[in-house]
Amino acid sequence: MASRIRILLVDDSSTIRLILSQILARDPQLEIAGTAVNGREALDKLDELRPDFVLLDVEMPVMDGLTALAALRQSHPRLPVIMFSRLTQRGVEATIDALLLGANDYVPKPEAVDEVERTIEQELIPKIKALATPRRESPSAETSRSGLVPQRKSAVPEVVVIAASTGGPMALAPLLSSLPKRITTPVLVVQHMPPNFTATFAERLCTKTELNVREAEEDQAIASAQVWIARGGCHMVVAQATNEIRVQLNHAPAENSCCPSADVLFRSATEIYGSRILAVVLTGMGKDGLAGCRAIKEQGGTILVQDEASSVVWGMAGHVARAGLAEDVLPLDQLGPEITSRLSSRSS
Repeated sequence: MASRIRILLVDDSSTIRLILSQILARDPQLEIAGTAVNGREALDKLDELRPDFVLLDVEMPVMDGLTALAALRQSHPRLPVIMFSRLTQRGVEATIDALLLGANDYVPKPEAVDEVERTIEQELIPKIKALATPRRESPSAETSRSGLVPQRKSAVPEVVVIAASTGGPMALAPLLSSLPKRITTPVLVVQHMPPNFTATFAERLCTKTELNVREAEEDQAIASAQVWIARGGCHMVVAQATNEIRVQLNHAPAENSCCPSADVLFRSATEIYGSRILAVVLTGMGKDGLAGCRAIKEQGGTILVQDEASSVVWGMAGHVARAGLAEDVLPLDQLGPEITSRLSSRSS
């Protein structure tokens, strides 16, 4: 039998700690390594318990989750961490800050105690198992292209579309920061987040890049040097107006259990831009973006994906790479320069 995933639970609520311990312990792949009532106690127990995973509350006495996370990332940069926090406005802002500090993912803590069990079983446990899977070296770009017809010379991109999920906030901040501030190509981003997260996420990204980052708004003209973040709870698409291309929002059913969905954005972009699309698929669970990348490839667009070694979860990007759709499979720190190079004839 494979070794179980040893989890350190950090929460100041004795009720939540008890519920988490009981439900997680039912799963034969999981083991409770220990508990802590605040961030300071958690940091003190790390070397003793040597957990494989940390589940961290945000608001706690003595040392809160953000302070503990910052210290933990200094000593344990690769240890998977999920934030388990309430969806108050303060909790949302703190969770976004935690994701940008290096938390791998988050799960909203329900207000009703009777909802906690469902959340743990349906949302938390699958994320723990996905994040605790060791990352491997990625296939080379040449391997990712196996089985493809010879590459056509790509048109100069007129739009960049980006898909991300688990680990995405931590990837998007440095990626967008590495793009030139005078970029003249619009950037459209689908990051899987609920409705009350994406506005705060866009605001935080604005402080980390010189680009103009905004949450998507209905019927807004797509401008150069603009980054649009898909609004949580609805799909973002692009549509041709009389003399300009506009962002539109719709409430069509979720795709791949995602709303917003990268597939929806990618398909709409092919209808407007044809081959003049540069798609980038980053870290994330699931396969959202795969069908959209097929549509982009059929139109002659260009697709780049993040490699497995630098991804938190090589799900979305991995599906695209294994399908032979990616022109290049690159570490996160090489994606920004590669995007810039491909856009160079449109940037100043």
